[in-house]
Amino acid sequence: MTPAEHRYQRTIDARPGRAHASAVKFHDERTAIERPFISIVDDDESVRESLPDLLKEFGFTPRAFSSAEEFLSSGCVDETSCLILDIAMPGMSGPQLQQELGRRGQAVPIIFITGHRDETVRAQLLKQGAAGFLLKPFSDSALLAALKSALQDT
Repeated sequence: MTPAEHRYQRTIDARPGRAHASAVKFHDERTAIERPFISIVDDDESVRESLPDLLKEFGFTPRAFSSAEEFLSSGCVDETSCLILDIAMPGMSGPQLQQELGRRGQAVPIIFITGHRDETVRAQLLKQGAAGFLLKPFSDSALLAALKSALQDT
């Protein structure tokens, strides 16, 4: 079966304490590969263009959003297995989105990314439940390790 002939199926994981995390399964006659859905929220266009390509190489199904508001209105929140989230954005900030998701009862593992080194902010976000914190620019291996850790904890 050629890659173009693969069938796609969305699956829902409703473990206690998790808001419907989903993944996409790619089926052929020999294998079923689960690909977690990763949402990226960053106002930086270069991040929104480059990270999805990298995440696809890692075997994830990514989707990028330019703002927290766009992400919230997308209908993708319940599908998101992990959220890669910029801290400083116009409108709703990354930490404000984290709080909004908490108010809604949508427990999505969040890996914060930022270009500003601030250990106080880092410590506070991790204390509030962030799954990870990466300083831009970060390495491919650091991102993959953060994602594996975040997804393992779900």
